[in-house]
Amino acid sequence: MSENPFSAFTPKKEWLVCVDSDGCAMDTMDSKHHQAFCPQLIRVYGLEEYAGLITPHWMEVNLYSRTRGVNRFKGLAATMRMLAEHGVRVPGADELCTWVEKAPKLSNPALEEAVAAGGGAGLQKALEWSRAVNAAIAAMGDDSRPFPGCREALAAIHVLTDTAVVSSANSEALAEEWTRHGLVQHMDVVLGQDAGTKEACLSALSAKGYAPGHVLMVGDALGDLAAAQHADALFYPILVGKEKTSWERLVSEALPRFLAGTFAGAYQEQLLAEQREILK
Repeated sequence: MSENPFSAFTPKKEWLVCVDSDGCAMDTMDSKHHQAFCPQLIRVYGLEEYAGLITPHWMEVNLYSRTRGVNRFKGLAATMRMLAEHGVRVPGADELCTWVEKAPKLSNPALEEAVAAGGGAGLQKALEWSRAVNAAIAAMGDDSRPFPGCREALAAIHVLTDTAVVSSANSEALAEEWTRHGLVQHMDVVLGQDAGTKEACLSALSAKGYAPGHVLMVGDALGDLAAAQHADALFYPILVGKEKTSWERLVSEALPRFLAGTFAGAYQEQLLAEQREILK
């Protein structure tokens, strides 16, 4: 990928469809949290005696609630706050939480810059954890796969619209994963956490000249919805546990409405109600 993927991207069609990766296009979310994110948190921070407290909380925050798909550092900060509420004070947690609240970008490169600028043990430990997560994910090997119906949907969508991956996942792993599974050929640009937040990426892409109502975000989490709303984009949910049906409905029902200008309003509200019912 280019160091500045926004400058390298030029619209070719009147409409743009943006797609999240983990838990939306790729069936990787559960395994990554169970095998990498949470175990490495416990190991790196030496919190083995609190594993029974940390694990269900981590899964609830990152997989099974309204904060599903939250940026990894926000999830880490939320866990540190939860531990503090239970009387477990993790050294450096306050510094981490402050950085998460104030940093314009939440990524490994941004954290590396903060550490190089004099960041203390809290930021250093968070960076150690994040790097350990990336290594653990890489060690998992080819454990990922697209959800049923996703590959066919992306191919059909790309014929009619510009397409972009907009994800908070590690950029290098994201590009490798989408290339390995043959999905990248259906995308015009791939944007991971190094490109900025989902809100920033969607706003930058929308500013390329698309008319109002001509940008659609496809995601599985309410954070994806919030990013779409921030950028004045439309939103289509991939429903947790109903991914195959969701991808099929995107092509057969939602995409025609999007192209015809009848997606916004009652139809989108119906979809959002279905998502809210699942992510309570």
